[in-house]
Amino acid sequence: MEKKPVQTSKAPSAIGPYSQAIRIGDFLYTSGQIALNPDNMEMMNGEIEEETEWVLKNVEAILEADGMSLAHVIKTTVYLTDLSEFARMNQVYENFFAKTKPARACVQVAALPKGAKVEIDAIAHS
Repeated sequence: MEKKPVQTSKAPSAIGPYSQAIRIGDFLYTSGQIALNPDNMEMMNGEIEEETEWVLKNVEAILEADGMSLAHVIKTTVYLTDLSEFARMNQVYENFFAKTKPARACVQVAALPKGAKVEIDAIAHS
């Protein structure tokens, strides 16, 4: 199967040697997103709720660039630098996935790029 990169200016451009997302067949794999503002590539550091909202809006923009929505997401992985903020992150996350809740893993990590508190990647199926 052919791999097709997906790119949009409505989500942060890659800050390394990777694509925002790759489509292969009926699946779209997004790269991990952090709370970067796509307009100026500045980190939107704040409370975990604010960062989670930015992150999921970035994921949503990538999905939309490939003609999909959050309803197409079948799996996410959430990376937190402080697992004690899980419940607060989860409240925002639940608002984005109110209708269709994908499978999910959540792990605590030592650090994330640019001092982010949360990073999320997604797998979607069309």
